[in-house]
Amino acid sequence: MSIFASLDAAPNDPIFHLTDLFNQDTGPRKVNLGVGVYQDDNGRVPLLKSVEKVQKQMADDPDPWTYLPMRGWEPFNEAAQELVFGADSEPVASGRVATIQSLSGTGALLLGADLYRHQIDSDAPMIASDPTWANHHSLFRYAGYRTGSYRYYDADAQDIDVEGMFADIRAAEPGTVVLLHACCHNPTGYDLGPEHWGPLAELLAERGLMPFIDLAYEGFSRGLVEDAGMVRAFAAAGLSFFVASSFSKNMAMYGGRTGAIHAVCADADEAARVKSQLARTVRSLYSNAPFQGATIAATILTDPDLRAGWEEEVTTMRTRITDMRAALLAAGVEDMGFITRQAGMFSFSGLSRDEMIRLREEYHVYGLDTGRICMAALNSRNVEYVASAIAAVHRG
Repeated sequence: MSIFASLDAAPNDPIFHLTDLFNQDTGPRKVNLGVGVYQDDNGRVPLLKSVEKVQKQMADDPDPWTYLPMRGWEPFNEAAQELVFGADSEPVASGRVATIQSLSGTGALLLGADLYRHQIDSDAPMIASDPTWANHHSLFRYAGYRTGSYRYYDADAQDIDVEGMFADIRAAEPGTVVLLHACCHNPTGYDLGPEHWGPLAELLAERGLMPFIDLAYEGFSRGLVEDAGMVRAFAAAGLSFFVASSFSKNMAMYGGRTGAIHAVCADADEAARVKSQLARTVRSLYSNAPFQGATIAATILTDPDLRAGWEEEVTTMRTRITDMRAALLAAGVEDMGFITRQAGMFSFSGLSRDEMIRLREEYHVYGLDTGRICMAALNSRNVEYVASAIAAVHRG
């Protein structure tokens, strides 16, 4: 009898399972709107020119692949911190932000979750928007949290239920981790505006809650500076909080697992202590972070020419997604005008589970059963077909 005999198979991850089904599909016009990666108009994940240039530099002048410190590569930490908070900002200048390299945004979330639970509040729950990226709940539960939700998406209004959201956060017990999307809300595409950040910061402080901002798509909504607006507003309000930032999307380095966890603290002394504890958490979980992605990101962010080129590439990606939203409407889904009020790679299409299944089975168009579709997977060759398929299932 094997010691593993009683172990059940894990349930399929809905997104990766959808990709498996797509890959098995032999239909000539199949379209995968489920996968969460940016694709160019040729339907390919791009190798950004800025990234390619640094890769070539590294190949021409290679360094040994030695271990990085537990806190990661410090030039990367500094560059990532300045991108999120602003190079000349008070939090950066005063040294009250503790930043260490992480295994992309997912790893940053787990580092913050682990530190808060084991070093600060061992009984704190976590609440996230309803809906949210499914892995938010999974990784916080893995870290030992009870997880719940606050109201967010109003299907009837096709917008955010701001009043319900604030009421649910106000009802949370002190110490609760409140997970927030900085921009490009996944999966709905609906974002809080600047008019909400101040009142939300006041509420979080008043109730003694722990904000945790997920900044996975910086640059994909309005711009690199604008998309960090919630983070900067909370820092200016004097809150202590975590930020998980990622370069998977805005540098198209999905496999590079390059990100950072930032802890905004009261002062530099506190930040130093928090950084030491985050580094110890890294040591316990996976010892240290990878070398290549951090080197690429830091080089781009600190070289003026590479930085300018990269910012143009981010603008190109953001603009193409916006253009695809407009193209989908123009191609025949006029009753989905709300998608132009959404931002980022994803859209809550408003389609039902049955309609999404029909899309998949009858038209070979793959999206999540929740109605989420990836706008970045649309292109000039498939947008009209997708629009006609959506119109067909939506008419019944």
